[in-house]
Formats: sequence, structure tokens, C-alpha cells
Amino acid sequence: MSAIETWGEMVRVEHAQSDRMRGVRPTDTWSQSATQFRADPHRTGDHTVEALRSRVLPGETLLDIGAGGGRLALPLALTCSAVTAVEPSPSMCAVLRETADEYSIENVSIVESGWLDADVEPADVALCSHVVYVVEDIGAFVRKMDSHARRLVMAVVFEASPLSQVYGLWEQVHGEMRHALPSLPQFLPVLEELGIQPDVTELDHQPPRTFASVEEAREAVARWLFINPDTDAMTRLDHILQDALREENGAWQIEGAQPSRPNIVSWETGHA
Repeated sequence: MSAIETWGEMVRVEHAQSDRMRGVRPTDTWSQSATQFRADPHRTGDHTVEALRSRVLPGETLLDIGAGGGRLALPLALTCSAVTAVEPSPSMCAVLRETADEYSIENVSIVESGWLDADVEPADVALCSHVVYVVEDIGAFVRKMDSHARRLVMAVVFEASPLSQVYGLWEQVHGEMRHALPSLPQFLPVLEELGIQPDVTELDHQPPRTFASVEEAREAVARWLFINPDTDAMTRLDHILQDALREENGAWQIEGAQPSRPNIVSWETGHA
């Protein structure tokens, strides 16, 4: 099986398991959590923003593919002449619009669409951040990114699947192994198959997710594990969390959760 085929199979298997556990897949999977992706475009100390900005030339145009609530599109718009944010989630688009209006950022246009269906003009730089994990047709996705970037493509990808810290809880609650989504170790062979030789830059480790209270942790973990209230699975989760959560300096986190390291995978396209 090729790297591209392996990637697609991992996504299909994970999605099938997820759909089986949650029942009907929601139309907008981010409707309950989109507001968490609101961020000040002028913030400092965000190493990912700083690393990406250092690679974008002043006045260039940018495509942000899977832009979410604009955590990257809006701060990068302060450097770019124009940003096109491609995002299929209506709730994420609403957060992006509201934040852009709040900070009077007017050079960001929003295309409410998935990437493979989006009708957009090429830009100097194409970016996607923490998007590729759930893309089944990764070959077509990357080829379109490459063809729509005149100078540079950048993808921010974790070394491990974003929710890998709760895989152990999944197994305890649901009684079966959690199928992992692909991430950096699978992405690099995909690029090699496509004839792309990228540069990989490791960014600083991001600490495990913390929660302000046990209730906040319970709600988040239940959402990640597709557990509904007043079910046997929720009863099992409540019992498991008694030992799985630890408190430190007023914040709660999952016992044994490891820091995650994002990477910038980039390549020049030569399409200028």
C-alpha cells in the first residue's frame, strides 16, 4: 500500500469508528467549540505565529486553508496585503468575521467551503495549520495547495494525532482501541510520493491541555470521546476521571498527557 493509500485508509477507519460511536455526524462539527478559537490578532509570544510570519514577505498574498476562527489568518493579515481564508465550518467563519470586525482588519476575505471544492485564485503563500489529519484524499489536497501557491507552501502538523492524549481514556470507556489519525510521520512519505522535498522545522513543545475545573475537563473529554449525558458511557467516564485527572497550581489535566510538538513543513513551488 502506498503512503497516500495508507493515509486515506487511516482517515477512513478513524472516521468510521467515530461515526459509529457518535451516531449521526453533525453538519458543523465545530458548532460547540468554535468560540475557543478566537484570539487577539495583535498577541505576542505565539511562537507559531512568529515562525510563520518570518517566512511571509511583507505585502505578499496568503491562502489560509482551514482557517478556523482566524487564529493565524488575522495576525498574518497584518503583514500580508490580502488573505483569503478558506473554511467550511459556518460557526468558525462567524468567529473569524466577528474577530476581524472587532479589530478592524479589512484585508481578509472568507470562502465558506472545503478546500477541494473552493474556487479561489492562487496566492504567493498557501498555509494550512492542523488540517491535514482528517483529509482522506490527501494527494489531491496537497496538489491543489502546491498549484495555488506561487512561492511557498506551509503546513503546520503535529508529530502525533491532536487527540492522542485521550486515546487511553477512549479504550477504557469504549472497550476498544482508538484508531489514530495520520500525522507528521505519515505526511512526510506522502510528500515524497508526490515528488516534494520539504523543509521541516520543529517548533516548541505545546504543553498538555489544561482545564479550569473538573467539570470543564469532563465536558471536553466527553465531547472528544462522543459521550452523551446520562448514558452508561458517561457513568464509566465519571468513574475513570476520578483517577485520570490531576490538579496542579489550580489547573487540571489528564494524568500522563504528553506535550505535543508542532512542525512547519514547507516547500517552495516555483510557480511565481
